Amino acid sequence: MVTHITEEIPRSVWYGWGDPARARPLGAGALGYLRNTLGLSGVEPNNPPVDFSAVRVGASQIDDETLAELRVISGAVHVSTEDSERILHSGGKSTPDLMRLRAGDALAAPDAVVFPGDAGEIREILALCVRRGIAVVTFGGGTSVVGGVDPVRAGFAGVVTLDMRRMDKLLHIDPVSRTATLEAGMRGPGIEAALQAHGFTLGHFPQSHQEATLGGYVATRSAGQASTGYGRPENLVKSVRLETPVGPFELGSSAPGSAAGPKLLDVVVGSEGILGVITSATLKISPVPAHKSYGAWSFPSFEAGARAMRRLEQDGVRGDMPHVCRLSDTDETAATFKLGGWKTGLLSRYLRLRGQRTPALALFVWEGDAHETKARKRRSARIMRRAGGRPLGPMPATAWEHGRFSAPYLRDELLTRGVYVETLETAATWSDLGKTHAAVRSSILEALEEGGGSGYVQTHISHVYPDGASLYYTFLGGLEQDGLAQNARVKGAASRAIVAAGATITHHHAVGSEHSPYLGAEIGELGIKVLRGIKDTLDPSGIMNPGKLIPAATEEQA
Repeated sequence: MVTHITEEIPRSVWYGWGDPARARPLGAGALGYLRNTLGLSGVEPNNPPVDFSAVRVGASQIDDETLAELRVISGAVHVSTEDSERILHSGGKSTPDLMRLRAGDALAAPDAVVFPGDAGEIREILALCVRRGIAVVTFGGGTSVVGGVDPVRAGFAGVVTLDMRRMDKLLHIDPVSRTATLEAGMRGPGIEAALQAHGFTLGHFPQSHQEATLGGYVATRSAGQASTGYGRPENLVKSVRLETPVGPFELGSSAPGSAAGPKLLDVVVGSEGILGVITSATLKISPVPAHKSYGAWSFPSFEAGARAMRRLEQDGVRGDMPHVCRLSDTDETAATFKLGGWKTGLLSRYLRLRGQRTPALALFVWEGDAHETKARKRRSARIMRRAGGRPLGPMPATAWEHGRFSAPYLRDELLTRGVYVETLETAATWSDLGKTHAAVRSSILEALEEGGGSGYVQTHISHVYPDGASLYYTFLGGLEQDGLAQNARVKGAASRAIVAAGATITHHHAVGSEHSPYLGAEIGELGIKVLRGIKDTLDPSGIMNPGKLIPAATEEQA
């Protein structure tokens, strides 16, 4: 039994997101907006989760001999078959994951949870699991929203989940070369605290920042909210240490550049735990910015705002790009103005008086030296004015930053009130961005309405590149009696629309099990064979996170 772990996680978090102390109930204005927008007769809290004690979890299938060996490797206190631990590790934070748990279904929970303390322990655990035919799932923050950490036991004698939280140290920092080596179990706040003590930052702030780990950042090829300025993991990662079922594997180097063949490091960045366990990584770091400058602009349409974003990237002075660039479409902007209180209400009226009746709101954050950021902000303003933008001051951007990690908590509240809510994202070239936005939005609305109710879709650009941008969708509707079937219908329709538009099936949420049926459309049949060949080399027994990333043969044919 692992007492010190369960004490750290309030039991109320098992069915939802993060720290329940951070959750806030919906106000009267938000509830009224949901009623009017979704056409719901009521949004009362009539769909609560079952009590934790009522969650169903099957008996552990791990035999006593295997458990005894695991306890010798990691210590008895760091190996658990307790129902509470198994429930907490029974999946990630996707809407289907939470729907199942809220209904009391944790029957797919792993048979044991192990908390390894170092790479050597992991090496021994993997060797044991190969001998015993046991599947292994690596668990960092457990924040996957695409089924990335769901235990899959088909064809195996059982499933063991490795929780990486004990491996949470800063191993080395090189302030001259500006690199740092960190263990994979470090969570976002811990990473920043350790680096900022030396005057540096990783600059990686995904919405899951407070819960997600370094290993998760690397394994999912995630993108932080400030990645326009700091870069994504594939830009930041210098090297990775991986424990595989056939032995340790170190990829990358300290050299600033190399022509030594294909970049095998990219095999691990985005590998989603199917090749081995990431134990540590060396990444580029940046000095903590001395100054932040905030700005918000409103454009007469989403298309006009997207043109401004493109001009900032393509025509602006190199290095002028804001670290954070976000553009809401007109639906998301309307919701922001409606729900943001009296100050945003004043902004909405101000824009109507100036002819912007369906505005698109853009938010920016520039980081760096105070004089430098002021100059960059001024040069960016010229481009935005030419695109028809109106400056709104810093308030919308500072308000966004203040609450930027709180949105996932709203999903728990909405599900309790019988509201279906989900997100997905993609990225497309500037040439195809408009048609992709419209096609995916339309597919989501049509799929929501198939259930007999109405729906609401809002979208924003969260990351921009010289050749294109991401699109992040949030959509809501009345929760149907079979919420899992509803979710499969809506996300399936959206995924097919993404593929048809030629966009990527995932920009930063990763593939997991939910997107794997669509991966072949992006990388081709030969690409799937290459991925499978790499897995067969590093994981010949197939024990590492089965069912993720690589589609099954039937999915490829479909």
